[in-house]
Amino acid sequence: MKEKLLELLSTFGYEIFLQGSLNKEKPYPDTFFTFWNNNTVDGNHYDNDAISYVWSFTVNFYSTDPELTNSVLLQARTLLKQNDWIVDGKGYDVPVDEPTHTGRAIDVLYLEMEDLSNA
Repeated sequence: MKEKLLELLSTFGYEIFLQGSLNKEKPYPDTFFTFWNNNTVDGNHYDNDAISYVWSFTVNFYSTDPELTNSVLLQARTLLKQNDWIVDGKGYDVPVDEPTHTGRAIDVLYLEMEDLSNA
């Protein structure tokens, strides 16, 4: 699912990093996404085995332009919803280590279903 998420976010043309992986010795890019897989839990079960999984991610967007911080994250929300991701709300502010940047985040879920046609 990480690949699906990154594929969609990459359409915006901004760099994407794993949350917390930016080098503190280098300046932040002006505008970028980060993501974090919060957890991946079993969903439905059949025959004592999971047949679905719920992937939970936090998607963050940071920019030196506060207008971009809001507008791009909302565009990402729309794109994710159009591609079967569940997005709760319109986001929330997140702290940033750099005084030049603002940040917002959304929490997203993806339901992965096992293909039972070959079972």
